[in-house]
Amino acid sequence: MTTPWHASEDLTLRYADGSLPEADAWSLEKHLETCTACATRVSTAVRNTPAGLVLDEVRDLILTATATRPKGARGSDMCGSAAWARPAPTGRHLTTHLKPTLWSLGPALRGTWLLALLTVVVGALLLNRAAGYEATRTLLLTLAPVIPVAGVALSYGPHADPLHEITAATPSGGLRLALTRTAAVLGLSLPALTLTGAALPASGAPGAAAWLLPALALTLGSLTLASYVGCRTATAVTGGGWLAAVLVPAFAAHGGSLTARLAGRLAVCFDGAQPGWAAAAAVCAVLLAVRRDAYDHLENR
Repeated sequence: MTTPWHASEDLTLRYADGSLPEADAWSLEKHLETCTACATRVSTAVRNTPAGLVLDEVRDLILTATATRPKGARGSDMCGSAAWARPAPTGRHLTTHLKPTLWSLGPALRGTWLLALLTVVVGALLLNRAAGYEATRTLLLTLAPVIPVAGVALSYGPHADPLHEITAATPSGGLRLALTRTAAVLGLSLPALTLTGAALPASGAPGAAAWLLPALALTLGSLTLASYVGCRTATAVTGGGWLAAVLVPAFAAHGGSLTARLAGRLAVCFDGAQPGWAAAAAVCAVLLAVRRDAYDHLENR
């Protein structure tokens, strides 16, 4: 006879947080098929993780949608049959319909990146209005192309989304999900930063919208590079490369104030290179389409 064994507390917690090696996880899952006690303990541990809390919320949404459907409606009717007309969502039901959409966008609409965007926008306005610093647009345009890139790093991948493995396995996962979240990042940052730049005095800096093409090219470049090395490494390379290309020559140059040299460097990178940025964006878009399948295997990057 074999001695029965049960999953230890350490093994259970490591399985719940995803740090258990894959072979050990398979062995534990096989054991859970026949051990009710261990299955209960593992289920409790998983429910206390961020992914477990989200799954509980998804479960509540499904139960709510099922409870509120018309009597006699079949599953096929719920999937789009003309026999069942869904009422327009209002009030509490509007919130219920919006929650899955917001979760699909993931950290693109919440977390540290959104706080960073608000900090840059509000900080630039306060620096100009309260402190009277006239070169604020120069500083804003220096940071603006990096902010969408940072949003890409914080909106896709296992490090950013507790449900990444689940969502990546769905038909809308992979590159499609990454592009959806990137679009949310761009949809928030582009108008916010452009309008903020337009509200600031020029002071020799390029136009408020001059950063849009460079930001688009850097974002697409980050997504393309991420198919090889993962989102965090890719965005660190592209974002760090941009800051180095702008700041290093400005600090190394002589004559005039630092902000004036920085404004001159931005003029070279923006005004004189817009066709190049457009071409770079187009090339990155093509390469990203070629590398789209790689996004199905970014679980560990």
